[in-house]
Amino acid sequence: MSGDDGRHDHRVSPGGVAGAVAGAVLGGAAAAGAVGAGRARHRILRQRARLSEEEKAHPSKLGMLPPGRESSVAADDGVRLSVEEIDPVTPGAKPELTVVLVHGFALDRKCWHFQRRMLSELTEPAVRTVLYDQRRHGRSGQASARSCTIAQLGADLDAILRSVVPEGPIVLVGHSMGGMTIMALAERNPKLFKERVAGVALVCTSAGDVMAGGLKQAVLSHRNPTVNVLGRVAHWQPAFADRVRRAAGNVIWAFVQGLSFGDRSTDPALVNLVDRTIAATPLDALTSFANTLSTHNRRAALAGLSQCEVLVAGGTLDRMIPYEHSELISAEMPHAELLPLEGAGHMAMLEQPGEFDAALLELLRRCTHRTQVLRRLRPGRAASADRPRRGLRRPRRRA
Repeated sequence: MSGDDGRHDHRVSPGGVAGAVAGAVLGGAAAAGAVGAGRARHRILRQRARLSEEEKAHPSKLGMLPPGRESSVAADDGVRLSVEEIDPVTPGAKPELTVVLVHGFALDRKCWHFQRRMLSELTEPAVRTVLYDQRRHGRSGQASARSCTIAQLGADLDAILRSVVPEGPIVLVGHSMGGMTIMALAERNPKLFKERVAGVALVCTSAGDVMAGGLKQAVLSHRNPTVNVLGRVAHWQPAFADRVRRAAGNVIWAFVQGLSFGDRSTDPALVNLVDRTIAATPLDALTSFANTLSTHNRRAALAGLSQCEVLVAGGTLDRMIPYEHSELISAEMPHAELLPLEGAGHMAMLEQPGEFDAALLELLRRCTHRTQVLRRLRPGRAASADRPRRGLRRPRRRA
């Protein structure tokens, strides 16, 4: 059963991933003096100064190329969801699949920087790509705190598919809270996964117990006075909270680098991309999602993916949602391919795009093979009927 119904697992404290990010964003200045001191501080100042100069000379297009067609979809409660569609860049290429990219908490669709380019250039198979911003994130509209639940995010994804992907096979790719969104959709609309969803990729995400094995409870818990008090300040005094956020900019940047990436030598421009998307997320939105992330429990929904090709990927140095969560998800789905991204952190698809994109391409080819076989077996019918697994190649599992 979903954790959004208010039932709390005794191992989970409200705050979860949201508490970690909110704590870094809001309380970083007070909690991380050592992080911002000495050599580390000077290194960060040099990196950010260089990035600022480069940005002035050549404004960054990270996460924006190739450009797509932008539109809006109304969620079932009227919230405006910003959507982008990208067709294959190869002239005359006919898409065989639609790939929908679902971003995580405190991010936006720009986090799929490498994947949007890779997917648009594919020819075997050619795919259409759909990206969107979750409610209260990126270019999507504001929403009440009450509506900031993973169950509602699943309903939002359902609305987007009905509007911009009304037919044809689909592959869903979700990172972190985006993976949880896909699980919520499977819980809400299992028929869709039997009839049209050919494949799913779950990246650095969890099916439940988000805090298990992660950052220390003292940092994540709603009982942490810094997170608790500053979360309230963000709600009641957003202008003041924003000033605190700007003043702590270098410390927060260091937190983002340490919490989001496994390798400290990761290109600072990618750290900057994540830092900016977090900075653009309203502070009260960070705390609004805290309870739903911490109480998320959708192991039962994974059974609905049994008809799909599945890739489960995780960074082995992920400090936000440890790799063990990917292993647990994979254990629930023996047919899934498990991909450990060695040395990567929570933003694994940005940190190690080569290996992740190669595995994603394999997934898309398996999904294409599946839909082609079904078309031959069932001429005149869309590849949207129940998918028998006999005769179709099983994905391999990586060690």
